[in-house]
Amino acid sequence: MPADIKTHYRACNLCEAICGLEIKTQGDQVLSIKGDKNDPLSRGYICPKGTAMEDIYTDPDRLRLPVAKQGDSWVQISWDEAFDRVAEKLVAVQEQHGPNAVAFYAGNPNVHNYGSMTHANVLRKALQTKVHFSATSLDQLPHHLTSYSLYGHQSLIPVPDIDHCNYMLIIGGNPLASNGSIMTSPDIPKRLKAIQERGGRFVVIDPRRTETANVADQHLFIRPGTDAYLLMAMLNTLFDEDLVNTGHLSDLLIGLEDLHEACQPFTPELAEQRTGIAAEQIRQLARDMANIEGAVCYGRMGVSVQVHGTLCQWAIQMINILTHSMDVRGGMMLPSPAFGYIQPGESGAGHFAAFHSRVSGLPEFGGELPATVMAEEMLTEGEGQIRALVTLAGNPVLSSPNGVQLDKALAGLDFMVSVDFYINETTQHADIILPPTSALEHDHYDLAFLRLAVHNTTRFNDAVFEPISGAKHDWQIFNDLGLAIAARKGLDIKPLPSPDQLIDFGIQRGPYSAAAGHPLALTLDKIKQHPHGLDIGPLQPSLADRLCTEDGKIRLIADFITEDIARLAATEQLTEPDEMLLIGRRHIRCNNSWMHNSHRLVKGKPRWQLLMHPDDLVKHGLENNAQVKIQSRIGAVQTQVLASDEVMPGVVSLPHGWGHKRDGVSLNIASEQDGVSCNDLTDERLMDRASGNAALNGVPVKIVALS
Repeated sequence: MPADIKTHYRACNLCEAICGLEIKTQGDQVLSIKGDKNDPLSRGYICPKGTAMEDIYTDPDRLRLPVAKQGDSWVQISWDEAFDRVAEKLVAVQEQHGPNAVAFYAGNPNVHNYGSMTHANVLRKALQTKVHFSATSLDQLPHHLTSYSLYGHQSLIPVPDIDHCNYMLIIGGNPLASNGSIMTSPDIPKRLKAIQERGGRFVVIDPRRTETANVADQHLFIRPGTDAYLLMAMLNTLFDEDLVNTGHLSDLLIGLEDLHEACQPFTPELAEQRTGIAAEQIRQLARDMANIEGAVCYGRMGVSVQVHGTLCQWAIQMINILTHSMDVRGGMMLPSPAFGYIQPGESGAGHFAAFHSRVSGLPEFGGELPATVMAEEMLTEGEGQIRALVTLAGNPVLSSPNGVQLDKALAGLDFMVSVDFYINETTQHADIILPPTSALEHDHYDLAFLRLAVHNTTRFNDAVFEPISGAKHDWQIFNDLGLAIAARKGLDIKPLPSPDQLIDFGIQRGPYSAAAGHPLALTLDKIKQHPHGLDIGPLQPSLADRLCTEDGKIRLIADFITEDIARLAATEQLTEPDEMLLIGRRHIRCNNSWMHNSHRLVKGKPRWQLLMHPDDLVKHGLENNAQVKIQSRIGAVQTQVLASDEVMPGVVSLPHGWGHKRDGVSLNIASEQDGVSCNDLTDERLMDRASGNAALNGVPVKIVALS
């Protein structure tokens, strides 16, 4: 008899949108994956990535059990042998070279997987190293540093109340491709269209006419890396034209006069020279933010991963605060999740510059050093040199600047272990790989992204399939490996209970619990009774009560902001006459590089080419569809160039995450794809000095024809 057809409801964990899915299965086969029309957040929306969850589950390249490198090949070993060998090697490195000779790198898939978020600290606690890196400093670190500085907690991040806004200024963001980022906003096409349907507008500022810019009411090109001039000029205009309105936050603000003084040199005329946007247009952007009720300014990757990324994110917060667009309906608001609700006294607030990197002296944030220094910390000899590495679901060879240098550094390590289920450009350097189960084989609760959602919901997902015999979930790997290391060190470390137990504990002390006096009296069991998810209401003003600063005030300008404003004022033009500025680009079928191993996500028209404005092709004597060399300070790659008026003159665009044709990589579908890694061009010396975040956009390059 064939197995019965079953219907499962769960979240897609392949991007920040966490769309609800309806998955029909028969036995161990997926019959269909559709959007869950009853999910209160995503409302039936699904993008192509959701259906690819089946591809990951069935992928023959995905590892199910531990493997160890033997010469140029890999052999399967038992979990006991794997844990014993890893513990032996890592402890030996630390005994010989010190605790900080072992480092961690965590990729962004970890925040999509609650078992990793709840249990990775068991392993960290056992190793007792302070050298940690993650994709945070290749992405959103400016958001965290800004929130820590202003509001007292790195995760107290306001998001646009997009469902009620009437004017949305989007700077360096492309939510139609990202589904929202640092703004969990599934069904973004309808949400943006709804702004227009209620008589509102949204404006996009970007060096490329993106998918979002194509449907916006207005799109303005801006030279990469100059957004800080635009934002400071908008602040200048708000003061100059007496448009400042701080509303109910007025009594909480410290340093308003200092802010006024800091903005004075940055006139719209100066911004026009640097950005290419007309001074009067800049003034109008500021006026619209000030005069339209329900206005919000939002900036994402394009403003984060540049040389003034923190200054940009800080200035965006200032614009919202000064136009009474912070903590109000239709403006920037704080989500109120069932788990991870942040209020005074909450742990994990963060810290900044408690120590610095050994070679370049860059500051840590929240216990992590910038990923830009990872390779130099491995390659530079001396006390404290990194000699062993633990990677957790990451591929920094393709995702961090100067990937060629990092590739070389990884090859020279004494030992490396990866918690990952793919042999990719990074994990090929590992001595042992410990693969966790795939998303459909374990339960799930969204820890990070419900904290950033544009509407408050909660949802728990049961596993769809049972894993194969002997497989382990990531949280089990962290428990077991942490205990194996602790035993060798003589440490008394206890394993943590399963993630669902930890989540239940947090929910029962959260804002919707009986302990908080909330009528829902939520527990995990009650949430499980709502397989589509439970609607717990729209965003509400709450910032004043949730500030985590010592005195409950908002200090508008920190010292590191003052220093970066001075750097901005002293900055000269960014390029030489024959140079262009390289930017990335996002596609809705991709989030991380390993998604290129799904046929349904890479099929169709190639999208890895270099985009260049037709006028620049003529200027540089290039032909459309020709092979070109792209040269930066750190290296060169060869690829195909396409003429496109999507990018403004002086700018070229190359997408992230390609370049899989490398020896040692076991990604059969990805390895068949053309394209090169843009991070073989990005420069580890090009960074946001305030935070250490990588500057992956606005990289000076030269483009020449291949002879």
